[in-house]
Amino acid sequence: MDKTQATKAIAVAKQIAPKRNFKQRIDMIVAIKGIDLKKNDQQIDFFAQLHYPIEKRRKICGLVGPELYEQAQKAFDKAILVDDFDAFTKKKDIKKLADEHDFFVAQGNIMNKVAATFGRVFGPRGKMPNPKGGCVVPPNANLTQVAERLQKVEQVKIKNQPMVQLTIGYEDTDEKVVVDNALTLFDQLVHHLPQEKNNIKCVYLKLTMGKTVKVGDEQSAVQATQKE
Repeated sequence: MDKTQATKAIAVAKQIAPKRNFKQRIDMIVAIKGIDLKKNDQQIDFFAQLHYPIEKRRKICGLVGPELYEQAQKAFDKAILVDDFDAFTKKKDIKKLADEHDFFVAQGNIMNKVAATFGRVFGPRGKMPNPKGGCVVPPNANLTQVAERLQKVEQVKIKNQPMVQLTIGYEDTDEKVVVDNALTLFDQLVHHLPQEKNNIKCVYLKLTMGKTVKVGDEQSAVQATQKE
């Protein structure tokens, strides 16, 4: 997928999508071939760094020691001091915390306490602070930089089905941003596949309520819509 193909497919996806009274997402769906997802070493799980944030602002919670507490209060939406972990004894309170935040950033030297307190809920939900995403930090970290970077991060996971669906923007997002997000995610996914582009089966783009548009075969989507 190149810039011209992505631009054309996004335009067609917008053209054929029905209008709704809410702002629709633009999603990219990439189907994969030639990998055995039953083998752990062929499963895909990484954090892609974008040039532009997806429009929805990510909410971040810091789980920190006294060294980073003041910083975390300023940089994140919520900060919880390690000495206050004892307040989270009820599962429902931890679930509420997980539901309210997109990312959790933890100070590395208290990760054992983070796991003991929050792991039973965060783990199954994929919310545990992940070092791959830069969410486990040293006591001297710059949390403002961490917060800014996480606004431009997307986790890409292919574990159960040979495909992944990723949001690249919204219908009113600047076209340049949507195209750049699509290409950046696609290129980083390709580099994480064992045979790179040879493992790509096809790529689709769509709006939330719209039909899928196959990149490279946009005319078929237009014709199918016209027949309805």
